[in-house]
Amino acid sequence: MFKYTQIFKGTAFSSKSSKEVQILQDYLFCINADGIIEKTIAPEHPDYQTVLHTYKGKENFYQLTDGQYFFPGFVDLHVHAPQWAQAGTALDIPLYDWLNTYTFPIESKFSDLAFAKEVYEDLVSTLLANGTTTSLYFATVHKEASLLLAEICATKGQRGLVGKVVMDDPEQNPAFYRDANTATALADTEEFILAVKELAKSTKQGVYPVVTPRFIPSCTDSALKGLGELAAKYDTHIQSHCSESDWEHRYVQDRFNKNDAYALHDFGLLGDKSVMAHCNFLNDEDATLFAETGTAIGHCPISNAYFANSVIPIARFHAKGVDIGLGSDISGGFSPSLFDNARQAVMSSRMLEDGVNTALPADKRGVPNSRITINEAFYLATAGGGESLSLPIGRLQENYTWDVQVIDTKVASAKLPIFDNKEELIDIFQKIMYLVRPENIREVWVQGIKVHERTE
Repeated sequence: MFKYTQIFKGTAFSSKSSKEVQILQDYLFCINADGIIEKTIAPEHPDYQTVLHTYKGKENFYQLTDGQYFFPGFVDLHVHAPQWAQAGTALDIPLYDWLNTYTFPIESKFSDLAFAKEVYEDLVSTLLANGTTTSLYFATVHKEASLLLAEICATKGQRGLVGKVVMDDPEQNPAFYRDANTATALADTEEFILAVKELAKSTKQGVYPVVTPRFIPSCTDSALKGLGELAAKYDTHIQSHCSESDWEHRYVQDRFNKNDAYALHDFGLLGDKSVMAHCNFLNDEDATLFAETGTAIGHCPISNAYFANSVIPIARFHAKGVDIGLGSDISGGFSPSLFDNARQAVMSSRMLEDGVNTALPADKRGVPNSRITINEAFYLATAGGGESLSLPIGRLQENYTWDVQVIDTKVASAKLPIFDNKEELIDIFQKIMYLVRPENIREVWVQGIKVHERTE
């Protein structure tokens, strides 16, 4: 009668909309052989007791214990994988100096595949342990090391979208770290795309190649044009940085006499599989272009506090119909946790709305209607990320992947302050969002496969 590969029983939280959290209390989640949620069954459903009786006690039946909850796996839309080696370093200097003094020298070391393997394996394991089941990665200019990152994602069970970075402009990149020339950059990118597509054929959760111009200042016009053509030829995802800081924003205006958004669009780099990181300096016309093309914003709130020279008006862009998800921006953002980034997203939005300059009157200090709630930040970390990537991930509902975190609120080393057995579940959800640490993430599943388990 019922032929499900796995049955999971427990209370789950998922985004009903960008502002509303759906509470699925004591649900059964029925998973098929492809790791997809085939059916969700509420306790009042007529099939509930029959399915429960059929599967309970069998090897493929999983039931949460008291104090445990299902969360969707997090979707991180912006990770510089090689920068894990410098995380927490030199965050107090300007972006241009940070790149040239610290970041480019670190990234240049990834020509050494042994070093790349050590860093990438540790990073992917760390992100999984923090509940991140899907990551959109910038790798380096090195084709072989970039492919190695995709292979590590495939092996460890994370859904990885990986880009071999293009930096071909000899006037804007250091001699020790750049593509040899434009033709090599494009040829390596095409070979990388084909290799990752081949790897994906044997990877259950999926790995994806991503066309990745680092940002406009790093690339020649010929490279940007060629990358747009490769993305169209192979129907790949696209990622870059867009209007991040005062320096980068002005550079593009000086070079093209237009903002990043329109320059990238002219090169065929905006579309429904495009994710642009930061985007702090988008104006309303840029945001409208994003909405019309389906281009998403990877919002990196911790990193923005250090390098973006501004607070992005997330609420305004979302109201204009732009897809938005969260990014950690390792290592411009120091934390690999999207819990941390969700919290910062809320705090930054409130500071934008209220303003920070007390020399101004309260009614002139901030930007009205800028704040977001923790419910919205949860949406950005989950469903918003899935929508940004045009993938069926980030929600615990039928026809979505079984990508989940098992959150344990009673773990001894990180017990959450829940003292009332009848505490409202929405209040418990908020405590999880604000207080969970990696110790509380007891298990992580991707596409129906357990990929991380933490013991006391």
